[in-house]
Amino acid sequence: MEEILNEISETLQKGRAKVVAELVQKALDDGIPAERVLKEGLVPGMNVIGDKFKNNEVYVPEVLVAARAMNMGAQVLKPYLAASGVKATGRACIGTVKGDLHDIGKNLVKMMLEGKGIEVIDLGTDVAPETFVQTAIDRNCTIICCSALLTTTMGVMAEVVEKAKEAGIRDKVKIMVGGAPVDEEFCKKIGADVYTPDAASAADAAAAFCDA
Repeated sequence: MEEILNEISETLQKGRAKVVAELVQKALDDGIPAERVLKEGLVPGMNVIGDKFKNNEVYVPEVLVAARAMNMGAQVLKPYLAASGVKATGRACIGTVKGDLHDIGKNLVKMMLEGKGIEVIDLGTDVAPETFVQTAIDRNCTIICCSALLTTTMGVMAEVVEKAKEAGIRDKVKIMVGGAPVDEEFCKKIGADVYTPDAASAADAAAAFCDA
């Protein structure tokens, strides 16, 4: 049992999506519970990639390939997880803020969050502050993740914080900010909850919020 879970983790790290999907199915056919396949196979594999990415041992292309393998494995698991009543550990909405069309960083964070078992609602790019807040209300999100690559669009993040206050949900959601021009000082200045320098750290922070 341990052997196939380790194999899933290792194959995922190599980014072999089709093989990961086959191994996940085999593990399920062998009677391993879906939740265990997720927590002891797919997630540890993605965590290794996340740590290597933080340490500059792998780069964006390797992360994307591993994330694709993770997603293919997760697709096989989804119906089994639903049938066994396994809930996501939390729910986040993510988007690149209004006026900004960059999405590589956002997509990386989304994949890393999903790798932690968090359900992610992807709002895409050029997202208005109201959309972040309304989605958080409508879909009961515990986390709002805002990304920006342009210094000119950073200010929109402050508007997201303000809109969350106006809507009366500021104490219910954690607002995470990131992107090349963003830093810890800016995060504090606008009253957001957390800034992380990379996708792997963002996923760790989000997972900590969901476990709290």
